[in-house]
Amino acid sequence: MAKITLHPKYETGEISEKLFSAFLEPIGTIVNGFMYNPKHETADEQGFRGDVIEALKATGLPAVRLPGGNFVSAWQWKDSIGPKSERKIRLDPAWYQFIPNDVGHDEYLQWAEKIGTEPLYTVNMGTGNIQDAMDLVEYTNFEGSSWWSDLRKKNGHEKPYGVKTWYLGNEMDGPWQLGSWSGDPEGYGRRCREASKALKWIDASISTGVCGSSASFMEGFPEWDEKVLDQCYDVVDLLSVHHYHSAPADDVGSLLGGALYYEDFINTEAAVIDYVAAKHRSPKRVKISFDEYGCMMRDNAPLNPGWGRYNMARSHYKFDPERPYLFHDPDKMKFFTFPGREILHMLSALSIQLAFLRHADRVEIGCMTGGLGALCEADHDHVWKSASHYGYMQMLRYARGTSMKTVVDCDTYDMPGYAIDDTSQYTGKEGVPYIDSAAAWDKENGRLCVFAINRNEKEDYSLNVDISAFEGFEKVTHYEIFSDPEDPDKKSSFEAQDVFAPVENKAAALRDGICTTSVKPLSWNVFVFESKKA
Repeated sequence: MAKITLHPKYETGEISEKLFSAFLEPIGTIVNGFMYNPKHETADEQGFRGDVIEALKATGLPAVRLPGGNFVSAWQWKDSIGPKSERKIRLDPAWYQFIPNDVGHDEYLQWAEKIGTEPLYTVNMGTGNIQDAMDLVEYTNFEGSSWWSDLRKKNGHEKPYGVKTWYLGNEMDGPWQLGSWSGDPEGYGRRCREASKALKWIDASISTGVCGSSASFMEGFPEWDEKVLDQCYDVVDLLSVHHYHSAPADDVGSLLGGALYYEDFINTEAAVIDYVAAKHRSPKRVKISFDEYGCMMRDNAPLNPGWGRYNMARSHYKFDPERPYLFHDPDKMKFFTFPGREILHMLSALSIQLAFLRHADRVEIGCMTGGLGALCEADHDHVWKSASHYGYMQMLRYARGTSMKTVVDCDTYDMPGYAIDDTSQYTGKEGVPYIDSAAAWDKENGRLCVFAINRNEKEDYSLNVDISAFEGFEKVTHYEIFSDPEDPDKKSSFEAQDVFAPVENKAAALRDGICTTSVKPLSWNVFVFESKKA
């Protein structure tokens, strides 16, 4: 037996429209093949795949961070505008690839326009400088009558793009980053102070984000974040952080319990922000942007005792004379498919999103790495709806309004500590609840939605959802997506797109403010409570 209890007095914060967004970087097939393939039968006049555009447009994806990623720290945006025949081909040392700039600055933003999503733009603060960033914002957002804004018009886009969110670099604390500031957080903070000030003098409507830690394993975490913010707190709006959670192969409990490490990360960053705000005597609260995140299972790698606190740097300084630079033909790219059980990929990603929802007062943006593929799975020829599509869409539809605290009473399990490699080492967690939950109260539409994951691989639970402290809710609908015990390795495909479509649990009943139902093993559950005006 398990129970989830909510009370209308316990609001966490308003849910940002950009909390469930996606991340795009030109590595693998994400640009070459998925986004851009002039030879595809649905390609438009710019070479963009029409089937992908239509599929993503239908999702209502709120925002996408682009154009990178590690890639952006050497990318010269000025090489990517104007006639394609005149664009410069450059090397991308981050990913050992040639960048022909077939997809350039304008194309990225015009693709976002076509799918109806808001672009969140990352500026080169590695090899780039403040003047380049100023020119970029002027070209992108200024109305006209300046050299750069008039050049945008000449290149075919009369109106400003109106990009509102600008990230000042990518993972600048990382030794692997070109132009890294890993040894000088104060210097990077001062650079961002001057850059943010200059960009906002060109367009006062924008928000800027400064890089915090690339992972909770970084040797400078969280001191790096404090030192950076101390230099630029008064002129920036977001603290950009990243995390990729890894669990040992076949350890389902640690994979689905990964949200707890995200919550540790959020709580630490919130404390740093509050400390710097107090130090600056500022009423402003910089928000957190998880603009890259993901989860995966990985085999344990050999550890290297003696590397100590410098393991992050040393593990990334690799120089391979045999590694070639590659041209990526978008018509010949091999598409990545998630290894293992598709349902686990969906549940682990949704568990992280629930953690963000529980901290909606501090986390404003979340850009899932692979989020575009989660919403629109694709291969060379087709697009389809995977398990992740359905769960993600329910978050986009129902996680609106105000985040509400949930209290869970259920069985628990322990996660032993583990080390995947030198840079992914996790302390254990005791008393992890099998039921993972979060909630959203959409007061305007008279709807209360409770989300729940059953992390248990084998046991189903009778579940009560107690909303008796609320008034006016008369109906409940229980949607569920779950693992098939007869075929746990089942996968969706173009030919079988509805194998993970949500189904309604007709046994769910609401009486005297308590919903009685049950949740299956390894299942995703959404409870939609509606009032008369819904």
